[in-house]
This record gives sequence, C-alpha cells and structure tokens, in this order.
Amino acid sequence: MSDHADVKKVVLAYSGGLDTSVILKWLQETYGCEVVTFTADLGQGEELEPARSKALSMGIPESSIYIDDLREEFVRDFVFPMFRANTIYEGEYLLGTSIARPLIAKRLVEIAAEQNADAVSHGATGKGNDQVRFELGAYALNPDIKIIAPWREWDLMSRERLLAYAAEHDIPIEMSRGAKSPFSMDANMLHISYEGGPLEDPWVEPPAEMWRWSVSPEEAPNEATFVELEYAGGDIVAVDGVSMTPAQVLSKLNEIGGANGIGRLDIAENRYVGIKSRGAYETPGGSIMMKGHRAIESITLDREVAHLKDELMPRYATLIYNGYWWSPERQMLQTAIDWSQQAVNGTVRIKLYKGNIDVVGRRSDDSLFDANIATFEDDDGAYDQADAEGFIKLNALRLRTLTAKRGPQAVGGQ
Repeated sequence: MSDHADVKKVVLAYSGGLDTSVILKWLQETYGCEVVTFTADLGQGEELEPARSKALSMGIPESSIYIDDLREEFVRDFVFPMFRANTIYEGEYLLGTSIARPLIAKRLVEIAAEQNADAVSHGATGKGNDQVRFELGAYALNPDIKIIAPWREWDLMSRERLLAYAAEHDIPIEMSRGAKSPFSMDANMLHISYEGGPLEDPWVEPPAEMWRWSVSPEEAPNEATFVELEYAGGDIVAVDGVSMTPAQVLSKLNEIGGANGIGRLDIAENRYVGIKSRGAYETPGGSIMMKGHRAIESITLDREVAHLKDELMPRYATLIYNGYWWSPERQMLQTAIDWSQQAVNGTVRIKLYKGNIDVVGRRSDDSLFDANIATFEDDDGAYDQADAEGFIKLNALRLRTLTAKRGPQAVGGQ
C-alpha cells in the first residue's frame, strides 16, 4: 500500500460512473487528499458534462475539474501513426482501447504537473491490461510519479460492494433507465469494445442487440457504397474529394462503415498479464483505413520496404498492446515507419457491401507499378524473359547441391 501521508493531491482519471465516483470518495476518505478529476473526450459519443456536475456535487471545485477535448490529438498523434504501420494484434485486433491509454496517461501526468499533485489514480482493475498501459506511460513520462490503483488496494471487489459504499457515503449514482447492459464497454473514436456478461462463454454468439455502431451485414443496404480515400504521407487527408482533419476522417468513415455492416469482430485474445479474454469490437472506420492503407502502399512502397514493415509490425503491435507506446523501441520503429511513408500518396477506391471491404482502384503519381513491365502482352523489351533462366538457376544452386550430396530426402522429397 502507498504511503498515505505523502499524498496531498491526486489527479484521477474520472468518467463520472459508479467505479470512478466511488474511487473519488475513497481517495478522499483513505488518503485524506484533494482530488483533481480528469475526463478525456476521445469521441466516445457520450455526454461528458454530467461528469462535471457529479464532480461538483462531490465537493470538487471547478478549478480542479478537467474535461478535455482530445479527439484531434488522439487521431492525429496516436491512431494515424499506428495505422501507418498497418498495426494488428494477434492477426485481428485493431487496438482501439490500447492506443487511447498512452494519451490519457500523458494528460494525467501533464495535469499533475500543472496542479502540483503528488499522485495520479485510475480505475483499471488488477486483472486487465489497462493498469499496465496507464502506469507504464505515467512512469515513462514522469519517473517520480506516484500511482494509486484502488482496485489493487481496496476490498470493494463486486458491484454490490461498490453500490453499498456509494449508498453509505451519499455518492449520487444515476439509476439506469431500463435494463443495465451486461457488458463492460469502452468507446473512443476508433472503436467500441464489449467484454463480460454472456461473452465470458467463448461458445456463445454475441447477441444482436449488443452492437451499437453498426448494422448487421444482413441488414446492410442491398446496393454497394463506394468511397475514395486520398492519402498524403501515409495518412488520409480527404474522403470523396473533401479535405478533412484526422478526427473528421475517422468520424466520416465510422459513419459510412457502420451503415454497411463493417468492422465487427469477435476474438479471444491474450492479455499481457497472462489471462485469455474474449472480447467483441466494432471498428468500422479503422477497418476501412486498414484496407485502404495497404492498398496505397501496394503501389507506392518498394517490395523489401513493404516486407520489412510486415515483419516489424507484430512487434510494434505488441508494444502498443502491452503499454509501451512511450518507449524508445516504439519511437525507433515509428521513425522507420514514418520514413517509409514519404511516397505513400494517392487515391484508393473502396467498395463496401454487407460487411465486406473490397479495394476496386488505386492510383498515385508516386506509383511504382509499371504497366509496360507487368503486362502479359508484348512489353517492347522492357523485360527480357530469357533473364529469368539465370535468376532461377542461381537461386536453385544451393537446393541442387544439397540434393546432389544428400539425396532428395534432404529437401523433404522421397
């Protein structure tokens, strides 16, 4: 347990919900400290002003309440750099939750400095990845920061205990209208995630009513939707010819993708702490971005650069998933990735139809695709097919030598 006497002021990552409202009061009671609340607007689609009202009702002065609109910074400085690497964790997950945590950690540390606070606090549990992501980020940005993780200290280990604590301490908790969602959800501009409830059985299909952002592919329009993405330096700068900021791009693609049943995912993943967890995700805009970026790279990147990026990507993805965004190795990889994007310019045409994303066109002034060489027709001497014989024989030399010396079994033959 932390030394309570050293903590006079704490910056709390605060949503205004049950958990963080209990944490706010618990910090005041347990540490006898002043609490500063920080609520990040990452485009989660919820009204955030109630968090201000809740904090005020719990005795937090206006000067100690931060509600920051971080949508542009989130997409520009975190989502877009990640997508330049075509980042996917364990073959499927587009890291929607993971990529938001380093930005929240950054603001927690910045606010702590502004407020001369002694510590930061978060509501992540001791079983999940987020505690690691928040805290690795905070320590990387301020090595001397003190971190308070109530879920690792208190004994309020169930919703019933949290509600009892709230009632005992007169913490206002809005009663939900209708049935409470059985899922633990996290949302930002890149995705919405669902865990818990019926999803804890990996054999059970997610209920149709769970999804918030997308129609089911079966209910998507019967006509295809076409969208054109314009790239500059590896980032989308316009959609259908309309110039947009990073956050506007992602918002527009979420809208288009969701309407066409794009971006649903149901996976079991390996958490950093060693637990397998089942989660469902909606990432409509991100799914379109991934497909489009690979398409524009396919005509603008050198072969070996593209292949090296693909080799580095799983390591880069694991760094983000595990919370190492603010690490020198991630920065080193990012420098290489960003260098590779200098000529990733042009336009990609995407066809969306009932959950499917098809690339149906790509063009660029920086294209390395040469129709004169690639053609199956007469190439007017651009490529001498006779050269292939020597190329093949040179590459076959070690295989021929191995078989000649040791027999066909040396290469897996009979």
